[in-house]
Amino acid sequence: MSIYIYNSLSRKKEEFHSLKPKEVKMYVCGPTVYDEPHIGHARSAHIFDVIRRYLAYKDYQVKFVRNVTDVDDKIINKAKEEFPGEDLNAACKKVAEKYLAAYQEALKSLNIGIDQEKIFEPRASEYIPKMVKFIQGLIDRGAAYVSGGDVYFDITKAKNYGKLSNQSLEKMESGVRVAPQENKRNPLDFALWKSAKENEPSWDSPFGRGRPGWHIECSVMSSDILGEEFDIHGGGIDLIFPHHENEIAQSEAAGEKFARYWIHHGLLTINGQKMAKSLGNFITVQDFLDKYKNADLLKLLFLSTHYTHPVDYTDEKIQEAKKSYERFQILFQKIDREFGSRDTAKLPTGSKGNISIFKDKFVKAMDDDFNTPQALGVLFDMVTECNKIFDSDKRFILRTAMETIIELANIFGLSFGEIKEEKSDNWVMTAIAMREQFRKDKKFKEADEIRKELEVKGIILEDTKDGTIPRRK
Repeated sequence: MSIYIYNSLSRKKEEFHSLKPKEVKMYVCGPTVYDEPHIGHARSAHIFDVIRRYLAYKDYQVKFVRNVTDVDDKIINKAKEEFPGEDLNAACKKVAEKYLAAYQEALKSLNIGIDQEKIFEPRASEYIPKMVKFIQGLIDRGAAYVSGGDVYFDITKAKNYGKLSNQSLEKMESGVRVAPQENKRNPLDFALWKSAKENEPSWDSPFGRGRPGWHIECSVMSSDILGEEFDIHGGGIDLIFPHHENEIAQSEAAGEKFARYWIHHGLLTINGQKMAKSLGNFITVQDFLDKYKNADLLKLLFLSTHYTHPVDYTDEKIQEAKKSYERFQILFQKIDREFGSRDTAKLPTGSKGNISIFKDKFVKAMDDDFNTPQALGVLFDMVTECNKIFDSDKRFILRTAMETIIELANIFGLSFGEIKEEKSDNWVMTAIAMREQFRKDKKFKEADEIRKELEVKGIILEDTKDGTIPRRK
């Protein structure tokens, strides 16, 4: 089956055709590394990691690029704040290294993009010479001009400027503010190169010492790694204008075809409000993990909403995600108790039952613009079906069903690590066995003490008709 993607450029769902058969070149706007990574960063990274994983599942070879902005006004301001009195160049490098490491560690903790050999993560600071060359090419083509030591892109040289954001020039101009120090010919002209300020990081160029503007880095890095035309460009909906609009303008003015499919995701709010430190609702990835201990809960929240829509984070929704997670937890533990570690390859012929039907439904949902809520629903349907057949003559398919759920859930980056950890916690199982013996011996006080002791250690015991199931708080 074909994959269909909503293309922000055409504003319609299109059948996906990669430039080369079974190869996908994909570029995603990554972080500006000046602060701790928050759960909004996590949603963006998770969305594109799921898309990358699914394309790989469909047998595409995916070349995935996520840039790192390590040259920026925000980094300079953070360096002044965290390292006052230090050399600003050195302080900026410290800030960038510190928060890039924090971002990478956050993704690792969330099991997002951990197969790093398949992911390119270029830094803006590594591409300054190539940015200078690109800018010079635009000047030579008459698409950019030097003014007051800065270099600006001439918006009148852009074909169909506004085609991505679907805005008229008049509307875009009304929303642009021109700073007093800017020497633009047109309010919509944007900086390709900024002249050096005292003590700030800067590099030599034919236009004078300075540093690149923000937009230029993505055009240069994407074309250098993926070529002048590539398959997919992704980012948040807030980047459509001006960032992605300007990328298209400068790349096409340089003679490039640029990206064919544009994918934009909705933003994350906290209890209906924009996340901001000033509002006291800023939640870092580490804040979440410290509170809930389980990265899969955050990803279940993300998956329950289509990537094009905004997602609202609340503690109540995380509790709902926890209940959803426990459905997998209870089923897996029931199957393990029933079948142990039986090798699925040795199961009887026909043991896959109707599992292929669920797989087909999952793929159909994901082929339709990566519809994760619908695909996640298929996994829950599998759990429901497994629970129904547990006492039937089809019980032999349960182990294979569990492995299939895990296989498909892996596309979502769901590791079910907590479930696997609990299966290997022999001390928990020993305590449960002791408690069960106490109950048989009618020593209910001793049995209750074991329950309370496990609860103190974060283990809740759930007594079911199939036995006692441990789960973490």
